[in-house]
Amino acid sequence: MKYLVFILCFILSINLSAKDKKVILSDKSPKPIGPYSQAIKVGSTIYLSGQIALDTATGTIAEGGAAKEAEIILNNLKNVLEAANCTFENVVKTTIYLTDMKDFNPVNKVYASFFTIDFPARETVQVAALPMGAHVEISMIAVK
Repeated sequence: MKYLVFILCFILSINLSAKDKKVILSDKSPKPIGPYSQAIKVGSTIYLSGQIALDTATGTIAEGGAAKEAEIILNNLKNVLEAANCTFENVVKTTIYLTDMKDFNPVNKVYASFFTIDFPARETVQVAALPMGAHVEISMIAVK
């Protein structure tokens, strides 16, 4: 019987989470280029989709190299965080995708200017390619 109660409570908690799902959208950041949301909030957790350095006005990748792309991406993610009433202090996890690991140091320098204390957990991985020829993509998880 106690196993049945445990299973029932588990199923109810999943259903409550699904009902609590909220789409987060910032007009200050580029619209998604595919069938996904800029961010989703479930409970107190905000899942921010990976962003590439899209120019909000033109919809094209910004020029200037990986460091410039990282700066634009982090500013766009900042806008999405603000739409969720959060800041970089709420970020607990980031993932950085690079098309060339040689860009690690320049991107890391820009990243460090946005996260100054209580750094989130993070991994940085090299990938074969990113959408629209981007060199950098960054995703985040924040907790409010």
